[in-house]
Amino acid sequence: MASTTTSCETDRSETPIWRSVSSGAASGRRGHDTITAARNRETVTDAETGGDIPSGEARSGALLQLADVSCGYRGVPVVKNASLAVRAGEIALIVGPNGAGKSTLVKAVIGELGLLAGTITFDGKDVSGWSEERRSVGGLGYVPQTRDVFPTLTVVENLEVGAYRLKPRDAKRAIAEMLERFPQLARLRHRKARQLSGGERKLLAIARGLIANPKLLILDEPTANLAPQVARLVLEDVVVNLAATGHGILLVEQRVALASRVAAQVTVLVDGKVHYAASGEEFRALPDVGAIFFGSEARPDGEAIPSA
Repeated sequence: MASTTTSCETDRSETPIWRSVSSGAASGRRGHDTITAARNRETVTDAETGGDIPSGEARSGALLQLADVSCGYRGVPVVKNASLAVRAGEIALIVGPNGAGKSTLVKAVIGELGLLAGTITFDGKDVSGWSEERRSVGGLGYVPQTRDVFPTLTVVENLEVGAYRLKPRDAKRAIAEMLERFPQLARLRHRKARQLSGGERKLLAIARGLIANPKLLILDEPTANLAPQVARLVLEDVVVNLAATGHGILLVEQRVALASRVAAQVTVLVDGKVHYAASGEEFRALPDVGAIFFGSEARPDGEAIPSA
């Protein structure tokens, strides 16, 4: 792990891990400026919805909407009546203790697991009965926690795999854009994925997930097994900038304090149920996040969550 930290610290001083290639207002948003922009979007969202609507209820303009979703295995529900919504350009965070049903819910969203009840709406269409492939083609991207790259392939070859649906000319253009967006990967383009550090592999996985330009990207614990400083880079430099360029982000994370700082909406799953849902600002003001994870009621009093 020490080598991963050293590698990424060195890379950050010499080569940025993200470079915006978009024109317009999103271009040039970096670091704390981008986090501020994300929180400004959160404030607008609260104003538009009247300030009292948590992420689980119907929200105008939602790119992804889960309504009373129940899912599980062999007819036995693991997740029960879960509702949440994600807008374009917004980071929606799902947190909860181990075994809360986070991974099961993600499987239902991407289409790997069928629903027992409820509906999933994506980009204005009911996709509850759609296959995983059809949802992916329709603009739903997914970066799993593990097995997210092909270790024996080079960086460029991994990106080529991600671009398999595109026409050759479009694939070439998309790969070039990813290498421009991720300067670290451009420098390592001919290196096999198994030779990359943990942080570099995660950047490659995210870049591969972006190749087809999904409207919404699901990130399943992108900072798992990364050193704290590398995790901060991934969330604050990469994930925030993805939202700033218009992608909806559904983020599942265990680093609650760090992830909540960049989230517009936070949903807490406990025992397969949505125990708490609020704006990121409200969540960050909770005095005892740990209590929520064990099923206690949240009582915001303005105290800040300790830093990660």
